[in-house]
Amino acid sequence: MSDSSTLPPARLRPEAELARAALSAPVLARAARLARWAGPDTRVDAGGGLVEEQLPAAAEQLGLSGDDAAAYASEAWRIAVDTGLVEITDEEAGTVTAGEDLALLTGSPQDVLGVWLTALEAVLADASVPDLDDLVDAMAEGGEVDLSSLDWDPDAESEFLDGVLGNLYLLTVGEDGPGDAPVPLPALAASVIVPSDMGEPSNEVLEQVSDAMMRLDDQFRLLEPVGLVEYQPVDEALMADADEEPAAPVDEADVTRYGMARLTPLGLYGLRARLLDAGFDAPAVGDLADKGADALLDGTAPFPPAAAHAETELWLAGRGPLDAARELLAAARGSDPGAPLRRLRCQQALSLVGAEAEPALREVLDDAELGGLARVWLTEHGARDVPAPPQEMVFWLTIDTVAAQLAAEGNSEELRALVEGLAQQHSGFFDTAWRVEHPATPDVLEAMGRLHPDKKIAKEARKAAFKARSQQGG
Repeated sequence: MSDSSTLPPARLRPEAELARAALSAPVLARAARLARWAGPDTRVDAGGGLVEEQLPAAAEQLGLSGDDAAAYASEAWRIAVDTGLVEITDEEAGTVTAGEDLALLTGSPQDVLGVWLTALEAVLADASVPDLDDLVDAMAEGGEVDLSSLDWDPDAESEFLDGVLGNLYLLTVGEDGPGDAPVPLPALAASVIVPSDMGEPSNEVLEQVSDAMMRLDDQFRLLEPVGLVEYQPVDEALMADADEEPAAPVDEADVTRYGMARLTPLGLYGLRARLLDAGFDAPAVGDLADKGADALLDGTAPFPPAAAHAETELWLAGRGPLDAARELLAAARGSDPGAPLRRLRCQQALSLVGAEAEPALREVLDDAELGGLARVWLTEHGARDVPAPPQEMVFWLTIDTVAAQLAAEGNSEELRALVEGLAQQHSGFFDTAWRVEHPATPDVLEAMGRLHPDKKIAKEARKAAFKARSQQGG
């Protein structure tokens, strides 16, 4: 995933709803409860952790019992310290007080989410650390950890988890992905291990995927309590010894046995915040609602259709139809490389505007760049007395439309069908098309030559492209 490309826009829930989810996430809820429980008699060790004698009381405060109660209480306390909910007042004496950030949990949704993001970073850091038993076994003389004996690279491990979470984000926001549906753990592991150009994975690669899947199982178990994901763990029967008989019959075709992960709405918010911090262009639907029409048309240019539609609806909701139409039309003008796609987004936006916008469309009927799309809109809305377009305008609009489709979709099947239809419907199309005074004419004709399946017609298109380029001095 390159940090130079624009990611599909995320559809975020309202911040108040996300803040409520953050406060109810076990990791933050427990940390907040311990921060409010701590008092003058609370003592911490040199590392800031609760002293062992106070762990039972902390666990009781959290309603925890069993063998792991003290460990969970210790973890909750560490999160309270890491997030600033608790502050150490005297390291030597080991005394603490409520942190300034504890008040943020009763503040604005943005305040709450800021604390939650800090907690998320702490949990993600934990998820990239090997199992504690392995660390203990690897302790060298003098109390230091021999990382080489663990076969563990902290940076590589963190990068691996970030890559998996980044792909889960893309699957969640992409229109071709599963959206809110859970994703099988093997697919997430394979997404960062199997090369995109590899056909059938080798046994070695499949073994790497299997090992990564088991690492992710441990990591997602840690990430669920912070509210990042909803997770169905790997079936314990899969990790049993091969000689052991399963306790009950199993369905070998049931992919859910291998673990299923789904990004929560809060997790979507959190990963987007991390992507933004890392320099990615990670928009959210609604970002452009208070911007000008130029920002809307340029900003939605790389969006998938459904996301562009949703963003445009929000933009239109804050404006009157006539004013919105005039602003959109003004922003659609231009001869720069992005102009055709801008006009396509303008046309799509205008399709959502009612008949009250008709005067704005009639005002641009004689405009060389906008007159064609204005006639299309007026005709589709049943307007009367729409003047027929001159031939030059028809061909200009055709070139502009194909240029926009090329920018939006590349060499898609839809564009191939459009190219075939144009050549079939217009006799001598290329004899006229190369003369069109549009900056994209040569590129459009070259694309038509590349896309058309009929070799004779493709050759005509390439010849026309050469003429157009020569005419424009290229």
